[in-house]
Amino acid sequence: MDTQPKKFFLYARKSTDTEERQVRSIDDQIAELHELAARESIEIVKIFTEKQTAKAPGRPIFNEMLADIENGVADGILAWHPDRLARNSVDGGKIIWLLDIGKLHALKFSTFWFENTPQGKFMLQIAFGQSKYYVDNLSENIRRGVRQKLKNGLWPNMAPLGYMNGAAKSIVVDPPKALLIKKSFELYASGRYSLALLRNTVNSLGLVGRRNQTLSVSNYQYILKNPFYCGLIRYGGEIYEGRHEPIISKKLFDEVQAVMSRKSKPSKKVPKYFVFRGLIHCAECSCLITAEIQKGHTYYRCTKRKTACSQKYVREETLRDLFKCEIQKVSLPSDWAATMIAELENERATNAQSADAFAQKLKDKMVVLDTKLSRLMDGYLAGAIALADYQSSKSEIVSAKQLLKDKITAFERKGVSWFEPAIQFIKEAESASTLAKSDDNKSIREFAEKIGSNFRLGGGVLDFTPREAWPIAVESKNRITMRRG
Repeated sequence: MDTQPKKFFLYARKSTDTEERQVRSIDDQIAELHELAARESIEIVKIFTEKQTAKAPGRPIFNEMLADIENGVADGILAWHPDRLARNSVDGGKIIWLLDIGKLHALKFSTFWFENTPQGKFMLQIAFGQSKYYVDNLSENIRRGVRQKLKNGLWPNMAPLGYMNGAAKSIVVDPPKALLIKKSFELYASGRYSLALLRNTVNSLGLVGRRNQTLSVSNYQYILKNPFYCGLIRYGGEIYEGRHEPIISKKLFDEVQAVMSRKSKPSKKVPKYFVFRGLIHCAECSCLITAEIQKGHTYYRCTKRKTACSQKYVREETLRDLFKCEIQKVSLPSDWAATMIAELENERATNAQSADAFAQKLKDKMVVLDTKLSRLMDGYLAGAIALADYQSSKSEIVSAKQLLKDKITAFERKGVSWFEPAIQFIKEAESASTLAKSDDNKSIREFAEKIGSNFRLGGGVLDFTPREAWPIAVESKNRITMRRG
């Protein structure tokens, strides 16, 4: 039987990896193989080119070439090196089998010698094995590198939106985008924004993707669920401590997750928006106060769903004036606010005390958690703890450490931390004086929610439960007024 090959296929391949990892481009391979064919008087009947990795079987063009060989279209293959044909045992086995059954008579390579003999096929199998070993070893090295990066608190991939890849493969904050990312978390945590409304609001502020593409609702959902922004790394279902600078606190991240959980099954019906609806209950029957438009005016009334109720309609302008009256009670004139802030500043300057003891207590707790984490890892490596239990316990400890980190950072930044909230409280009370003279319904509602809860309306009177220190503001204002009188 004539075993001399007459017709050859030329096969050139490069994987989809980055260019710097390619030994030869497809054009380079074809040029060299044409020179080889000319030197050895080989007839090339067809050229097959493919841009796909060979580490797994299933390349369509490669399989098409083997099918043509089985059908007798050609009986030889030209390739730059055996690793262009196969980097896995299945495809390498197919080549050897076609040689065994006589469908394939010859293989010609630019950088490898092959002869269709038992010794030649043995050497070809070694070449295929080396190619497979290279791929397996490369994958293991990459996985090992990723594991080491995660262990060191480093993100192994492209930096998420709001961060940039810096020098020495570090990840640094991208200030303009980070500010909008933080704002996205704060807005959604308020509970007043759906993902769609959040998208429209923050997009209008100028937040765009890495290639200046417009962000979608799913992009915002991914951002809000990514613990990377609070200093943690989630990879492969496991949580790691990150070394990058957090954009938000762990507390804010947890608040967003809680809001997202509550909104997981939102109502499909979107009601008409009335600024004070959903805020007030009826003082007589405890039902919600609803709103409707009649003759061009907005009226608020009791829903009367539980029992008969005698309360009448209240126009929105009247209800707004009731809120403004309550806001006026907690407002502080500018000169009063300036005096109080000056006293606080003096007190901070003269009575500032170190929070080192408490900060050290937090750091001691951090050491305890580190010890627990180390023991947990030892238990897992010793086989005493199952993988699922290890991952669950590790996630709890890492989350607890992040909360402690947030507290320690707050102490280091603020020192005696109560002065700033106190000063901010006075400034807000000062701004209430201006707000009480405006007709900005939305701002009035937002401020009302800040100073009180459990709002009740009945008989033209608005009542509520004051929040936190706001009753002190009313009492202080009354005392100063009486003293001046």
